[in-house]
Amino acid sequence: MELFQQAKAVRLKSSHDKYLTAEEDEESVTQDRNGSSRNAKWVVEFVENSDNIIRLKSCYGKYLTASNHPFLLGMTGRKVLQTLPKRLDSSVEWEPVIENGAVKLKTRYGQFLRANGGLPPWRNSVTHDIPHRTATQEWICWEVHVVEILVAQSPVGKPAPPLVVGKEESLGSESSSVSDYHSSNSASFSKPESNDSFTSSPPKGSDGRLIYFHIADEYGHIDEGFEELCITFKGSGVNELTRRLEDELGIDSITVCVKSPLNEKLYPLRLQLPPNNATMHVVVVPPSSQGDLRLPYHYLVYNSR
Repeated sequence: MELFQQAKAVRLKSSHDKYLTAEEDEESVTQDRNGSSRNAKWVVEFVENSDNIIRLKSCYGKYLTASNHPFLLGMTGRKVLQTLPKRLDSSVEWEPVIENGAVKLKTRYGQFLRANGGLPPWRNSVTHDIPHRTATQEWICWEVHVVEILVAQSPVGKPAPPLVVGKEESLGSESSSVSDYHSSNSASFSKPESNDSFTSSPPKGSDGRLIYFHIADEYGHIDEGFEELCITFKGSGVNELTRRLEDELGIDSITVCVKSPLNEKLYPLRLQLPPNNATMHVVVVPPSSQGDLRLPYHYLVYNSR
């Protein structure tokens, strides 16, 4: 990869206009708008006897690592971390693939570095995965900003300008634009970003009903300690709501359920939504959940707290 062969250090900008960032816990990897931070700078190393496989090292001296740990139980994406393994193996190796002016970073097992969007806990998270949905194809595309060029020893001269793959903009313009944003101090996906994070307060000035929801784990269990998420929904059909939640969360084949007030069991939502844009509380069950879902739910009870 000719671009990385020139690079001593790079910044990677996601399709969400945020930068791949090594968090201060020296383990988490997230996205952040502050591209001028040292945490957004990654040192490039080439794997021996290879001219197209690289390693990326954070400002803490740890490698960008495609782990085997699931990001969320029941989901396909796996965590990307900073690690310093005793033996550098394939988990810290990435193959840059240029496509349509952007760069995809592929693991040795065919998955791609993915910048997630949507609602928390996906927002600002970074995983490795193979995207199947059209809406998330761009999430594996990155702009590469070369911020330090690897050159042979020579007399000191005027430094070369940064190189950019992606949108035609210089690092200088990036630095000036990101200075307008308040820098996030988020250390992981569980801490929302300060300037554009999801909040549970009802959206204002918009039509439609409020849909509050929990996300069940792979066994259909709900962590009641995790605050409900919320979207505004203008439709009236269960299929419409399901598609909307799939788009927001970036996953397919979810089941939208309600919890019975009688026995606390989850029942798939089958009927039309209640009239008059009534607020609803539902539960999103991922496709691999082993939860005990009752089919069918002959009478629908809406939880309207």
